[in-house]
Amino acid sequence: MKKSLVVTLFAGTFSLLAGTTMAATGGFTGPDNTEQVSVSQALEMKDDSQVRLSGVITESLGDEKYRFQDDSGSMIVEIDNEDWGEVKATPDTPVTLWGEIDKDWNETELDVHRVELAP
Repeated sequence: MKKSLVVTLFAGTFSLLAGTTMAATGGFTGPDNTEQVSVSQALEMKDDSQVRLSGVITESLGDEKYRFQDDSGSMIVEIDNEDWGEVKATPDTPVTLWGEIDKDWNETELDVHRVELAP
């Protein structure tokens, strides 16, 4: 009887702890240092600037690169497969992209870290 009680208590405690750690998803929600800008503004910003853009992805260019457009223009964005989350987008789906400006010699792109459906 004591042995089965100990096993039951151990199993119950373990399942509670395992459930807690597996279900732990979350993070900080609040102010950050990203700036909401237009594509034309983003193209003029310094390398590594943290920005947020809202618009649509008009086409896939391959190799995780896409053409993104808002009312001010278009630019190339790079979205790693894991950064899409659960978002599925078409050229008609308004999205918000969070990322940082990546400037090379003659090219400016957005390295996207998060994709959300725009409100």
